[in-house]
Amino acid sequence: MKKKFFAIALCTVMSMGILAGCGNSNQTAESTSKFQMLDTDLKVGMVTDAGTIDDRSFNQGTWEGIKDTVKNSKYLKPAGVTDADYETGIANLYDGDFKFIVTPGYKFERAVATSQEKYPDAKFVILDGSPRDADGNAVVADNTVAIYFAEHESGFLAGVAAAVQMKESEFGFIGGMQLPAVEKFNWGFQQGVKYANENLGTNISIKEENVIYQGSFDDKAGGQQIAAQMYDRGVKIIFTAAGGTGVGAITEAKSRAAKGDTSVFVIGVDSDQYKDGVYDTANNASVILTSAMKYIDQATYDMIKAEVEGQFPGGETLTFSVQNDGVGIPAENPNLSEDTIKTVNDVYAKIKAGEVTVIDTNDGSLIK
Repeated sequence: MKKKFFAIALCTVMSMGILAGCGNSNQTAESTSKFQMLDTDLKVGMVTDAGTIDDRSFNQGTWEGIKDTVKNSKYLKPAGVTDADYETGIANLYDGDFKFIVTPGYKFERAVATSQEKYPDAKFVILDGSPRDADGNAVVADNTVAIYFAEHESGFLAGVAAAVQMKESEFGFIGGMQLPAVEKFNWGFQQGVKYANENLGTNISIKEENVIYQGSFDDKAGGQQIAAQMYDRGVKIIFTAAGGTGVGAITEAKSRAAKGDTSVFVIGVDSDQYKDGVYDTANNASVILTSAMKYIDQATYDMIKAEVEGQFPGGETLTFSVQNDGVGIPAENPNLSEDTIKTVNDVYAKIKAGEVTVIDTNDGSLIK
């Protein structure tokens, strides 16, 4: 059953003041974007990371915040994943007069650090990272904004939702590389499950053997294998914070569901992955229970809008969290009951009011 969740209101936050393949542009009259086309000639470019533009994750979320926002938009996929490759992508966009450039992920930290100095008349937005000099120091120039997200809070909400929905079950977690953002998803998720067990009458367990960092974000086969092993051990819900590796887990769950085992689910990450989990198109049945979302598209849109309105917060490092409606779960969750959604709404409000605190570290009570 479908139920509207939290309205995304990040735009109010900002009311304050070379290349192998490529890609790109613009929108059509059929566009159904949730964003309003801005009245501007600003040319906005994006350099993708190693993934694809339709990864239902970081690349896609970033691009969706751009493509229907300005008339002139373009993304480029680098030939490789070195700093030099990323710098070349930025240079090619700049040479094409795309002087507002968005980069998705920490891998762009050195490239943006170099580029923000090389192109002082350009504006840069880096998501999930900060420009860093050769010594690893964060250097956010006046023409750059660094954006982070409170992954632990969205993980927490997904953990509460899954626990309340399942009542009694075994859960697992598959992470990609063991990086801070991925770890925060894991820690928040475990805190959410713990909170539900202690306050909401659930009985969910997470065993150490079912918390795995696979080591990459693009190993679909590896993700599927790990998921199969977890499901065989009795795990019913797997939270994946692993990019393409997580897609492998979704593939495994879909395969089992298509064969009649509809008891296994996946929790998606970064964006709403419900469509990726559809195994029965006639009934729109999906193995995605819900998704721990970072509103990447909205954050990207907000930065573009701020630039158009002359309010670009250059030199700042921003964190998007529950406090500014920057993270959460999807607006629609067909696999969650109304009671579950009401409970998550209540918990969300408590986090926002400071009545519930989600920490971004492991306090010793969680599985490492």
